[in-house]
Amino acid sequence: MDAKIGVLALQGNVSEHIDAFLLALERMGHGSSSEVFEVRSPADLTDCHAFAIPGGESTTISRLIDKNGLYEPIRSFNGGIFATCAGMVLLANTVDDPRIHPLGLIEMAVDRNAFGRQRESFEADLAVEGLQGDPFHAVFIRAPVVTSVGTGVRVLARVDQGIVALEHGKHVAFSFHPELGDDTRLHERFLQKLGITRQKK
Repeated sequence: MDAKIGVLALQGNVSEHIDAFLLALERMGHGSSSEVFEVRSPADLTDCHAFAIPGGESTTISRLIDKNGLYEPIRSFNGGIFATCAGMVLLANTVDDPRIHPLGLIEMAVDRNAFGRQRESFEADLAVEGLQGDPFHAVFIRAPVVTSVGTGVRVLARVDQGIVALEHGKHVAFSFHPELGDDTRLHERFLQKLGITRQKK
């Protein structure tokens, strides 16, 4: 099927997510038959098959979700959610920061500034469960980690500090930024699990 993918466009690295999903769709043979667009209001979520919550400032994004009336529409969204960095924080049900109004869509506890404020970024090659081929080159920018998960949550990757990739039902969450670089395997895996299959050339 063709895909309609919304990217939360309130704050953060929105354009990188749009570009990554467009590239993934092109590689899957969908090209111009699918759409990737910005989401700023509840109406924008209508008919979306998938929705991305990008990295950025999690406290700011949380406040803007509430301000724009998106909290309940996101919680009741029937499609899959692709969340990175701040998005992972927002999907949790437990966050170590009272300023954040978590969506509670995945039973997990998140340490928002797990790597400290001084070590702001690093890169690592990760073995991601279910991902074929080479390890995934992951970029971590002031990243969170998951410290515990509930029943039904599948852990996909870990580092010494904790869990950095997981999935639950249709949703996936990463503490790193898979939208940076040109490796779209995680995007393609996510879309295929939603029934958006690779087209024959």
